[in-house]
Amino acid sequence: TSRQLTVQMMQNPQILAALQERLDGLNGSPSGYMESLPKVVKRRVNALKNLQVKCAHIEAKFYEEVHELERKYAALYQPLFDKRSEIVKAAYEPTDEECEWKADEEEELTVRKCLFNQDEMKEKAKLEEEKKDEEKEDPKGIPEFWLTVFKNVDLLSDMLQEHDEPILKHLQDIKVKFSDPGQPMSFTLEFLFEANDFFTNTVLTKTYKMRSEPDESDPFSFDGPEIMCCTGCTIEWTKGKNVTLKTIKKKQKHKGRGTVRTVTKTVPNDSFFNFFTPPDVPENAELDEDSEAVLAADFEIGHFIRERIVPRAVLYFTGEAIEDDDDDYDEEGEEADDEVRALLIGECLLRLL
Repeated sequence: TSRQLTVQMMQNPQILAALQERLDGLNGSPSGYMESLPKVVKRRVNALKNLQVKCAHIEAKFYEEVHELERKYAALYQPLFDKRSEIVKAAYEPTDEECEWKADEEEELTVRKCLFNQDEMKEKAKLEEEKKDEEKEDPKGIPEFWLTVFKNVDLLSDMLQEHDEPILKHLQDIKVKFSDPGQPMSFTLEFLFEANDFFTNTVLTKTYKMRSEPDESDPFSFDGPEIMCCTGCTIEWTKGKNVTLKTIKKKQKHKGRGTVRTVTKTVPNDSFFNFFTPPDVPENAELDEDSEAVLAADFEIGHFIRERIVPRAVLYFTGEAIEDDDDDYDEEGEEADDEVRALLIGECLLRLL
């Protein structure tokens, strides 16, 4: 196979050396040509760079208009999201017509196979039993909707701890609010909770402030709006229910007397709810590596919730959006890897012949 051939070829030192040389050439290092140009040509290149800065400022205006469009369409989506919330929390019972869903061909084939391969009478009895159980339990709305969404998405499930789950069962909705016209670009995530035993807040918020103009000191790095900082909110925890803190007992030995005492300390605890207390970022201050990593992950999560989770929540609940995401990344990634591998090995072979 092609993969076996690749393995054999990659064990050849000459091919490996040629491949490394080719890869080094793909790094995009300057060729040195610019330095060799006469001053009069360099002067013209500077004119092109000034044009590029102007392009960056036009691009910034483009993204400002995109933000306006997002705000406009958010208002159109919101009634649908509100109805989704009402169904999830059992404030509205959808009609038979609203509940009709045409299964795709693959689902229909699967259903037919199941019915063909299983004894029809047993299946009927099982369905009757399930129907009775459903009527007996009478579940309201869609239980654990948002908790299931979080558990189905790796980016969010990595933040979840076992002690977070009973709290997130009370999460009823997540909303995205955009900044008002004329205000600095930002968006706020609102997490709406029903009354619970853990905290008194009905809404927890996280606001992300963005910059959508080129940095004067480095205008060519502009690539659209970027999150600059974020602010959380104070969670009014019920006494003894704060899952972001834990109590530990530590033994201390007295240096002089040699006696041992047990000291109780309260220390931070891993929890999804730490999401609402991000690190403080003083303006123009340099962050240490740990804080930078925490903020980078935080920005990624906030952006993902806004762009993917809120608009497509039901598909993350059912798992269909996750399958689509996996297909996009796996297929494109594998095809690209295979193409690059084939091209590089082909070039290396030609050079060795």
